[in-house]
Amino acid sequence: MVDFKRLNTDNGEHEDPDFEQQSDEFAALFNESIKERPERDKIIEGTVVRVDQETVLVDIGLKSEGIVPIAEFRDANGEVTVQVGERIRVLMTREDGKKGYILSKKKADYLVAWEKIGDAGQEGGIIEGTITAKVNGGFSVDICGVQAFLPASQVDIRPSSDSDSYIGVTGKFKVIKLNQRRDNIVLSRRAILEEERSSARDITLEKLEEGQIVEGVVKNVTDYGAFVDLGGVDGLLHVSDLSWGRVGKPADVLKPGQQLTAKVLKFDRTKGKISLGVKQTLPDPWLDVPNKYPMETRIKGRVVSLMEYGAFVELEPGVEGLIHVSEMSWTKRVRRASDVLSVGDEVEAIVLGIDMGNRKISLGLKQIGENPWKNIAEKYSVGTKIEGQIKNMTDFGMFIGIEDGIDGLVHVSDISWTKRIKHPGDVYAKGDLVQAVVLKVDVENERLSLGIKQLEPDPWSVAPTTYRPGTKVTGKVTSLTDFGVFVELEEGIEGLIHVSELSREKVPSAKAFAEVGDMLEAVVLNVDPKERRISLSIKAMHAATEKEEFEQYLGSQGKATSNLGDLLQQELNNKK
Repeated sequence: MVDFKRLNTDNGEHEDPDFEQQSDEFAALFNESIKERPERDKIIEGTVVRVDQETVLVDIGLKSEGIVPIAEFRDANGEVTVQVGERIRVLMTREDGKKGYILSKKKADYLVAWEKIGDAGQEGGIIEGTITAKVNGGFSVDICGVQAFLPASQVDIRPSSDSDSYIGVTGKFKVIKLNQRRDNIVLSRRAILEEERSSARDITLEKLEEGQIVEGVVKNVTDYGAFVDLGGVDGLLHVSDLSWGRVGKPADVLKPGQQLTAKVLKFDRTKGKISLGVKQTLPDPWLDVPNKYPMETRIKGRVVSLMEYGAFVELEPGVEGLIHVSEMSWTKRVRRASDVLSVGDEVEAIVLGIDMGNRKISLGLKQIGENPWKNIAEKYSVGTKIEGQIKNMTDFGMFIGIEDGIDGLVHVSDISWTKRIKHPGDVYAKGDLVQAVVLKVDVENERLSLGIKQLEPDPWSVAPTTYRPGTKVTGKVTSLTDFGVFVELEEGIEGLIHVSELSREKVPSAKAFAEVGDMLEAVVLNVDPKERRISLSIKAMHAATEKEEFEQYLGSQGKATSNLGDLLQQELNNKK
């Protein structure tokens, strides 16, 4: 405290009552101003009185307000986070004769935070904070304005694949590394959770039993299910045990933090493995299926899934039936279920069968309408001639449209009596109009067999009469082999002249005897209509001819004569 009266006396001046009074007032004001001036680097509280574009004015109880840069109140998005009237803690950094007191909120928060960290017990201590952002290798945690580092491995016991879910989490953290000089703080949330989990785990495992109904919280969700915290110990809830109905993805019905009721399906106390089920806490809808959906019942349902072989229809949550592609149409050949139905379609169907053991219901879509095949046998009896367009071709035959949705199959072997046809496309084209004969009607398997060659009689059926042994024939060479010559006698009918029957002299190879296109005369040796074979001989024909000429010569001498046909037959008998 400064004594101005004493200063005046010490200077040798005489005392003046008015001067003494003025000196006392001045001294009081001066000393009061010294009291009001705050100490530097000391935290003080104040009230925000004004927020400008560059600064925030704070009333700290002095004659003039303090100034804090507005930048200290902006968040990560650049938004100002302070309002007029708000009480804040600041630190006096310096005094500016023109601007007044220069304050800092960040420095004040920094000192408070480190004081709080120190109170927590330095390394190994427990402190509260909030996870604010993701950083390289982990997360940033706000502790009263000081940013600490939380490694990704220390954020949770089983870190979630959704790291954004941790942003905003507030709780306790354990200090595992501390260096104030470098502003380095490393935290662990996992250590806190493991300590809490360990104490709760023992209590939970002691009480847990199979078949028990338990309450839990979803920790994290995977493609195959979810892990549920039962109190210090996790149980696995598989997607198949979520609902009696169809569940596409567990994430569609479960979220982290969601509370649920489940049943303990399996519990291995030694390994600590727990299997849970939610649907087991609800009545099984399949128990009432035989009563609700007896055979031949007409049902309504929604298509929930499509496979190539059929469509799954939901009759009610947890109960589905299958419409196989073979049960989708009486007349059309359905190759893929998606050709007829789409997911979400509302359909009517007939119950064809129930397999309770395997939880399967067979449904029929085509049974809703009348089966047109019932009248096919009457309309198209065996032997009926029909005319239709070729709808499709395969390696084994072609399908001819008989009427709307009804096709008949002409097998490749029933196209021609005489030609060897490898593919129907060698003779016909798709869209051609053809005639055929009904060969067989299979109503049960919905098949209609047709034949084109049956429109004409089989030429081989009359071959034994047309080509009797001993008959002299003429034909064109169609092919040559080492063992003989094939000769076409008429369209579709060939005969074989074996190499041994080509000449009386030994012929090493038929290929040296004739050429394709040559016309040859021969005699019929044998006809086998079943195997469709005719054996011919030139050698026998020449022998018979020579014999006829010899007998004709003898006849001129007065002997009996024979015609060529008899001689050929005699020669044939001689060969036999």
